[in-house]
Amino acid sequence: MSDIAIKFENISKQYRLGTIGTGTISHDLNRWWHVVRGKEDPYLKIGEVNDRSSKATSDYVWALRDISFEVKQGEVLGIIGKNGAGKSTLLKILSRVTSPTTGTIKAKGRIASLLEVGTGFHPEMTGRENIYMNGSIMGMTKAEITRKLDEIVDFAGVEKYIDTPTKRYSSGMTVRLGFAIAAHLEPEILVVDEVLAVGDTEFQKKAIGKMQDVSRGEGRTVLFVSHNMAAVKNLCRTGVYLENGTVKFAGGIDDTIDYYLSLNQIESTVILEKKKFKNLYTAKIDKIELLDTSTYKSKSAFKMGENIGIRISFSIPETLNDLGVTVRMNDIYSNGIAAWRTKETGFTIDYKKDLSLYLEINNLNVFDGIYNLSFSLVNGKETIDFLDNAISFEIVASELEIFGGRAMTKSHNLIYTPCKWIEE
Repeated sequence: MSDIAIKFENISKQYRLGTIGTGTISHDLNRWWHVVRGKEDPYLKIGEVNDRSSKATSDYVWALRDISFEVKQGEVLGIIGKNGAGKSTLLKILSRVTSPTTGTIKAKGRIASLLEVGTGFHPEMTGRENIYMNGSIMGMTKAEITRKLDEIVDFAGVEKYIDTPTKRYSSGMTVRLGFAIAAHLEPEILVVDEVLAVGDTEFQKKAIGKMQDVSRGEGRTVLFVSHNMAAVKNLCRTGVYLENGTVKFAGGIDDTIDYYLSLNQIESTVILEKKKFKNLYTAKIDKIELLDTSTYKSKSAFKMGENIGIRISFSIPETLNDLGVTVRMNDIYSNGIAAWRTKETGFTIDYKKDLSLYLEINNLNVFDGIYNLSFSLVNGKETIDFLDNAISFEIVASELEIFGGRAMTKSHNLIYTPCKWIEE
């Protein structure tokens, strides 16, 4: 017997832009006339790539184009990609929320989906009634649902509100109950979109633990979409990277994440054409580059605890003999987190007209997120040039050995500082 749980065969999905429905009456009549004559739909030959950042030049767009891959039974597959890549559309087709324009999906077993907050819930029905309704839709008997009811309610943590209409639930409560139903009603295939990001940290941890139990302990298949790379890496074994509606990479989850990070980076080089800091000097910072410390190639996405290289180029026409440089790291609110100063480390800068410095920051233990760097060039106590939040970089959650092999996540800090506890 085949061990393939899901097989995607040349799945494509086309949407018409700007209007509701498939198109105008003339388009529908044209389609019908081609079908009557046994011809191909004429609008399948047109349409543009699903690039949300570019201006449309056609009335049609391919949200997905020729998607083909297989998912084995008991496999946990992570689907990653930028917003608009087609991840949710693919899961909606699998969950039969919408149908593909071309291609087929073969799935073995019952599918439970958690695609959006409140998906499948009737707002006027209570939480308890929605549990029974969802279970019935999945083909379960009333006795089976009753047997699981207490476990679902306990996992969701909404016992006080279980007999309250779900229209009065917060988004977090709705996600809690929706996930509990999807995970506990014994589906062969569990499909989870980005909705877990709505829940709090405690629930996210419970949800990931439950998905691990479902896949590893019970041998069920899980498809997981998330922008949280730590959660994807912690949960999934294999991955698929989507870009503009097509599969760009498929393989082991580590390789998939590395491929994604290598392609989707913030600008890693800033070249400054003219001086903006007003003073009597013409000396200025010319260029800033973020680098991989092992290859010295441009890079702007780093894992937690990874070394970061920064190359700073200066133009200094004046003869200045007490030069100093400060690099300050800021969070997205421009709050200073850390700073590295040449003078504090005893590093002496030899004057050159075209000066270049390289800074290597070792084991930067900050949690995942976007950070900015500010740069100062001083002579003695006088500031010669200053660039505030000149360049950004991303820290991606990781499971590096320095964290004990565990996936570290944000709590209330920005910096993770290793420590040791000793009982005396």
